[in-house]
Amino acid sequence: MRPSTFSIVAYDPQREEWGVAVQSKFLAVGAVVPWAQAGVGAVATQAHANLTYGPEGLALMAERLSAQEALDELVAADEGRARRQAGLVDAYGAAATFTGEECTPWAGGLAGDHYAVQGNILVSGATVESMASAFEQAEGELADRLVAALAAGQAAGGDRRGQQSAAVLVVRQSGGYGGNNDRYLDLRVDDDPAPIDRLQALVDLHHLFFKPPEPGEMVTIEGELAREVQQILHWAGYYDGPLSGNYDDSTRQALTALVGNENFEERFDEGGGRISRQVLDIFRQKYPG
Repeated sequence: MRPSTFSIVAYDPQREEWGVAVQSKFLAVGAVVPWAQAGVGAVATQAHANLTYGPEGLALMAERLSAQEALDELVAADEGRARRQAGLVDAYGAAATFTGEECTPWAGGLAGDHYAVQGNILVSGATVESMASAFEQAEGELADRLVAALAAGQAAGGDRRGQQSAAVLVVRQSGGYGGNNDRYLDLRVDDDPAPIDRLQALVDLHHLFFKPPEPGEMVTIEGELAREVQQILHWAGYYDGPLSGNYDDSTRQALTALVGNENFEERFDEGGGRISRQVLDIFRQKYPG
């Protein structure tokens, strides 16, 4: 078996993020293709994948070789290069892609401004062309743009064997949970009939749980809203006090417990008595009384 697939590696200079997204008719492709390191770059290794391209490509770019220079060294040292495919983007956003002459057609890639797309066993070259165009036009975080590229590639034909798994990896300095590593977002769909759709849903959930609230998203818990929150807390089994409409200590403690249980801490200001509209809508649906 081989992860014959389509992928994109990219860099976001505004957020200083590097990432990889991939889809394949291959089980758990996210465990094989994507590699990335903040401040260094990102690598996608596929076809008859040589997994050493991941760590070795990052090590070469950490020495400040460009994506093209690192890729050239990897390919030159690989006796199986004719069956390999890879894409690299370096610390500065320069990108390079390689497709060995023995990769199963359609196979090829494109390098653009801060990204490279590549794929093999595709319906046609329209897959990588559509990925490139979608990435250039997409908005939002790097993860959103990467998954948009996958969706466009699939819509243009994708892997001619079908779909099975997809993944997106995004790194930035101290971007991981608690700020102790660079793994900002690492989401995988290992086996699903529509893995890109499921991956997009996971990205949306990641934003909900971990992305800072947008301006205007937070509302103050007071008056009728405070009374509604108390009713929700009562239905959820966290509060048995009066529906006073006051954000008092017992209400605050109960809401803090519910928010913590649901992992919505990023969208709740306990001391200021403010909560995300999105979280409120979720609680309304989950605890309708």
